[in-house]
Amino acid sequence: MIVLKSKNEIAIMHDAGRIAAETLQALKEMVKPGVTTAELDAVAQSIITKRGAKPSFKGYHGFPASICSSLNEQVVHGIPSRKVVLKEGDIISIDIGATYKGYVGDTAATFPVGQVSNKAKRLMQTTQEALMAAIAAAHGGNHLEDISGAVQDYAESRGYSVVRQYVGHGVGRQMHEDPQIPNYRQGKRGPLLKPGMTLAIEPMVNEGAAETLTLKDKWTVVTEDGKLSAHFEHSIVITEGEPEILTLL
Repeated sequence: MIVLKSKNEIAIMHDAGRIAAETLQALKEMVKPGVTTAELDAVAQSIITKRGAKPSFKGYHGFPASICSSLNEQVVHGIPSRKVVLKEGDIISIDIGATYKGYVGDTAATFPVGQVSNKAKRLMQTTQEALMAAIAAAHGGNHLEDISGAVQDYAESRGYSVVRQYVGHGVGRQMHEDPQIPNYRQGKRGPLLKPGMTLAIEPMVNEGAAETLTLKDKWTVVTEDGKLSAHFEHSIVITEGEPEILTLL
């Protein structure tokens, strides 16, 4: 069931989204060679809790950390570790959730570590632009398939593939609510987009093929062919006009 949010609920979600966005911005500034993903995680937890929120991911189905940190061929759900040290040329996807007054803000972005290859830059740019194309399609009167199709069309037109095993989702009191939001067409229009719907749109775009594998830690998802992957995400609310992004500074 898709739950439409009230104005008061949306105001709280703006606050939750801002906390997540501030945390992501702080981590972006930390990303450089020599930093461990455990250090990123510790800073994220500190910022989120100091703002009166809780890390949404920590303890979720047993996940052990406050952020997901996924490097290079890792698509999503990478576990922060003191053993994982960022190196020049890496790319790192950081996914953050902050729960404030019972509502979740969910956002993600992929960042370069020092100087990266042109192919990595192009993948990150394309994924971010696919997210913005999807958000542009997320206005009242359109259907869910319009969001999905916008991601697929943008990514595939530039020679990339979109991950199919993992999707975007509704967001609100729960981190994952209805509806699921695939990043590819399913051949049905899906629900009508209505004001008050709050959605987490998150393209996961691969340099190579779409197929993925889950590692032995039962969390970290990687590309099957070992090629790079990028991930960007915003939480938004459908309005009478243009959609509003909830996870902005």
